[in-house]
Amino acid sequence: MDISTTLNSQPVDDARLAGILANPGFGTHFTDHMFTVEWTPERGWYDARVTPYGPLTLDPATAVLHYAQETFEGMKAYRHADGSVHLFRPEENAKRMVRSSQRLALPELPVADFIEAVEALVKVDERWVPHTTDGGEKSLYLRPFMFASEAFLGVRPSQHVTFMVIASPAGAYFKGGIKPVTLWLTEDYTRAGRGGMGAAKTGGNYASSLVAQQQATANGCDQVVFLDAQEGSYVEELGGMNLYYVFRDGRIVTPATGTILEGITRASIIKLADTLGHPVEERKLSIDEWRDGVVSGEITEIFACGTAAVVTPVGSLKWDGGQTPAPESSDLTMRLREALVDVQFGRADDTFGWMHRVG
Repeated sequence: MDISTTLNSQPVDDARLAGILANPGFGTHFTDHMFTVEWTPERGWYDARVTPYGPLTLDPATAVLHYAQETFEGMKAYRHADGSVHLFRPEENAKRMVRSSQRLALPELPVADFIEAVEALVKVDERWVPHTTDGGEKSLYLRPFMFASEAFLGVRPSQHVTFMVIASPAGAYFKGGIKPVTLWLTEDYTRAGRGGMGAAKTGGNYASSLVAQQQATANGCDQVVFLDAQEGSYVEELGGMNLYYVFRDGRIVTPATGTILEGITRASIIKLADTLGHPVEERKLSIDEWRDGVVSGEITEIFACGTAAVVTPVGSLKWDGGQTPAPESSDLTMRLREALVDVQFGRADDTFGWMHRVG
């Protein structure tokens, strides 16, 4: 792409930025710039630009506001000890956005253009990528997204589409550090059905999870667990993370894809687990196998993973009328977490070639 750059004339000053990066939180502060490119059937992708971060002006009839035709991604940029900045498997995020766009009847942004767009923003706002000299895990969270921007109230694919990238420095996703999360099993709501949008990263999937998350919070739980829509028996995923189950013999099981999101962290964990001698089975796993396995000790660990939270151990499962005990261990969970984070921050050899240097 031919990308133009207009620098922010009033960037965040160094003192203010230092304060933000010392305690960035998650998704509350945004960098000085943003990336934008637009699409129409006649022109294809055009007018790629980096501009100062700021509000959008949208017509009240903008299609995304009425028909939710949009996709997005979540990824991070990491600062290594030598000062260089790296992206983690950006080509996989780009490929997933292509798949999501196909499902949402949006134009496909080529993989190379996706990566170039992300890199363009990271280069301009590199000072926002936190340093982690103390072995911490601060990073720059990146949010590429695409939406139907045509002003038109008809139910058809939008004839004007906008792709953007914004960035936000990130600390720990869960406040209070890494500790087992308590899960609520919803038996009232499902996340996705066969032929639906479960495998697409689109806002509607997350919007539909919010009422179930409210249910979880009201019952003193951190996250909600969804079962399959067809039989209501098989575990799918959390509101925003994939699940893994470690068995006594060292096997790991994770729900098969199809109606769940194909997480980049999920795929990476599968490869890392195999190198540690723990093969991963992708198959159906029933809620009864979960409950019985924890009670009997056959399931020794459960963990969840995602870009924002990385890897987090799972504690007890609650539902209306019952609760399992927490699994007895989180040893392998934490080993896998450390192995992944060390690669991302350049503290371990990148044997899989996952890291993409910016610049």
